[in-house]
Amino acid sequence: MSRDAAVRKPSLVFDRGAEWEGLAAFVRRPLAHAMLGIVSGRRRMGKTYLLRALVEQCGGFYFGATAGTETESLRQFSSALAEHAGSPVPFSFATWDDAMSYLFGLAAPGKRAEPLLVVIDEFPYLAKVSPELPSLIQREIDRCQVEESRMRMLLCGSATSVMGGLLASTAPLRGRAQLELVVRPFGYRAAADFWGVGDEPALAARLHAVLGGTPAYRRQFLADDVPAGLDDFDDWICRTVLSPFSPLFREARYLLAEETDIRDTALYHSVLAAVAQGNTTRGGIAGYIGRKSVDISHPLNVLEDSHLLRREADAFRPGKSQYRSTEPLINFYEAVMRPAWAQLESGQAAEVWAQSAERFAAQVAGPHFETVCREYVLGSGWSLLGTALGQIGSGVVTDPKARRQIQVDVAVVEPGSGGTRPSVSLLGEAKWGTVMGLNHLERLGRAREILAGRGMDTTRCGLACFSAAGFSDALRAEAERGDVLLIGLDELYGRAQPKPLLF
Repeated sequence: MSRDAAVRKPSLVFDRGAEWEGLAAFVRRPLAHAMLGIVSGRRRMGKTYLLRALVEQCGGFYFGATAGTETESLRQFSSALAEHAGSPVPFSFATWDDAMSYLFGLAAPGKRAEPLLVVIDEFPYLAKVSPELPSLIQREIDRCQVEESRMRMLLCGSATSVMGGLLASTAPLRGRAQLELVVRPFGYRAAADFWGVGDEPALAARLHAVLGGTPAYRRQFLADDVPAGLDDFDDWICRTVLSPFSPLFREARYLLAEETDIRDTALYHSVLAAVAQGNTTRGGIAGYIGRKSVDISHPLNVLEDSHLLRREADAFRPGKSQYRSTEPLINFYEAVMRPAWAQLESGQAAEVWAQSAERFAAQVAGPHFETVCREYVLGSGWSLLGTALGQIGSGVVTDPKARRQIQVDVAVVEPGSGGTRPSVSLLGEAKWGTVMGLNHLERLGRAREILAGRGMDTTRCGLACFSAAGFSDALRAEAERGDVLLIGLDELYGRAQPKPLLF
């Protein structure tokens, strides 16, 4: 592969344009020294598929580690490397030290003029049984900063805490990586296209609320069993996610068990169940599971590090924050499946689902819809605001006059700097199953008045109503006259374009 040649993304790799470009740039960068990259992300995200495609396009050596003893792992690596090198007999390295020395020797400038791409997948399996391996790679990387080398090494793994630790603090590889890529789930629009339901926003929104943007669920888990339409969604749920014969039935449990730092899974399930039930503050979670707030610090930190929970600061109350689930399937499991597990195991999926409509709307679809609305503003909806700065989040505005709290689901706040006051560009409310009317707009308007009274600049603050169920005629008429955005499912999924805010 020429250094200047473009590395084209195969058509079989769906989306992932930014990730592919980052990997391709890493491989073809014209540097005469060794380079290291770290690729991580939870399982089922398509990391292996992406990296195998990269090796096929660029050439190079791919090794997928498995759980095993140090001796067996070294034997497997040696055999794979011998095959790559074209050796008629397997290599027999006595130690990982010998193996790494030989591997980096293949990238010496005297042996090749082009970069050598080396991918070691599921690296945590190797590091667990051979903890010296990161130090050996560090030694070779450091040596190849003095000597010329064509090495382009990518270490990949699904154990997020282990992969994150490779570059942390005093870890041997700290400061050695030129690429750190986290492969995340598809965004809600890309997921709709991946499932082939982009033309049906109501179906796409429900599907994403249950399975999120995990690519493996469609083909590897469900063999392309896609809902035929919105009318088929209930039957699809019963025959897939809620069926004890489906691989997705126990997937939420496996996702939690796969994290190496999680040992007391019952405690962690209780924490996630608390969040699914709407207890999103530290105190609320502790109260739900019957623990003191200080006692749940470690579980919360582990779930954050594992990308299963996300802590979001309140946009209007410094020091306050809420926890939100980042994995829709786990949230669906905790809210709908876990409370009725015995019934589901006995094959009563249709009965359980029929009784779960309210819980699904309130605990799954509703909170997820709020997250999607914030994602929309962060992405394609940003152009509607007429501003280039701002932090997107949510928060609570306390109304002392009415003695109530106003929940703002979507907020764009620009922090002040120097002599500039902090300002608010957008206040929004999101409703999954409610037709929104003037009362929702009035509540947002009152929040804007309160924030202005606190000294925040609200002169260019628009109001937004997000609804999956629609808007009243009175609200639509008001939106035509004022600084109001109405965003429904068609706008969220790009099938309609809302008017930008005008001031």
